[in-house]
Amino acid sequence: MQKKSLCDISTQGKRVLMRVDFNVPLDENKRITDDKRIVESLPSIRKVLDSGGRLILMSHLGRPKGKVNPEYSLAPVASRLAELIECPVTMAKDCIGIEVMQQVLAMQDGEVLLLENLRFHAEEEANDPDFSRELASLGEVYVNDAFGTAHRAHASTEGITHYVQTAVAGFLIERELLYLGKALQEPERPFVAILGGSKISGKIDVLENLFKKVDTVLIGGAMVFTFFKAQGYAIGKSLVEESKIELALAILEQAKGKGIKLLLPTDVILAPAVSGDVDFYTDKISNIPENMIGVDIGPETAELYRKEILSARTVLWNGPMGVFEIDNFAAGTMAVAQALAEATIKGATTIVGGGDSAAAIAKAGLAKEITHISTGGGASLEFLEGKDLPGISALND
Repeated sequence: MQKKSLCDISTQGKRVLMRVDFNVPLDENKRITDDKRIVESLPSIRKVLDSGGRLILMSHLGRPKGKVNPEYSLAPVASRLAELIECPVTMAKDCIGIEVMQQVLAMQDGEVLLLENLRFHAEEEANDPDFSRELASLGEVYVNDAFGTAHRAHASTEGITHYVQTAVAGFLIERELLYLGKALQEPERPFVAILGGSKISGKIDVLENLFKKVDTVLIGGAMVFTFFKAQGYAIGKSLVEESKIELALAILEQAKGKGIKLLLPTDVILAPAVSGDVDFYTDKISNIPENMIGVDIGPETAELYRKEILSARTVLWNGPMGVFEIDNFAAGTMAVAQALAEATIKGATTIVGGGDSAAAIAKAGLAKEITHISTGGGASLEFLEGKDLPGISALND
């Protein structure tokens, strides 16, 4: 997807309307507990300000269900952003209306205005044309840098582009397109995909799309037990999708038919319950007792997967290997994270596809050792499935 970016346009003296993803977690005192999403947007923000643009930022926060709710105000974000960019950020009382328009028209070059939560208006998620037009009227140039919402056709991501001539990608989206796009279009080989998570149903479209591209697939997470049950193994009390057993067999056949190396664990960590307070041990997948639950890949599998990862030139990881939130069951996921970091040092392109995998990389303290960590959970998944992302398709080619 070759899209115009912020580098391709001049923003000097122009009102630049930028969609960002400031959907950050807040504690009960309305303090931001993780500002990663704000930090991720800084390169695009600084580019506009350094070139003398007038920056109008818009975002959603939480799910206020189309009504004004002070709980979801973006005011704490305005304060944090001002600290990060070391210049004042004016907070608007709304995102549309006469007062907002007056504030926008009074702006000087290099100033920043943050609009109030877009989702205080039901028209945002409904992609209402009048609301889209009113948002568009605030700026002369539109920049989308919110990859996390690019899979949604909302007023601020898709609708707005019908009412502006210049609609380009910010640096964050440009990076996503560069790395995720290259992995899917022209990966350096060998290309290894690691897929984890609890359900095959959540990953089937990703698998089918990746089967056209990859050389090797490593499977982890609870979805392995649906594959094992399909092959006739006893899986104890492990999570299984009964309705997907036929599908699991079909996937194994498909991989074989396409000459793709699809690896499943050879050993697993077993526990009587998914809890940090219980005893756990390792055993072969052929030895799972009926009262036990598989909670992680075992050390033998972790070593096998590590070797595959280190032999790759492109590695894509989506989904944890086990219940990594519980330290006792995190070893497999941490081993994969470590292997990705080692592969990066060896010159491989390593891409982590958002969500839990990004959280696992952060937990391992290896975020800086990976080539690219996607910022959009749902958006990166849909991109990997080969689906159209409306918020990106709508931008200028």
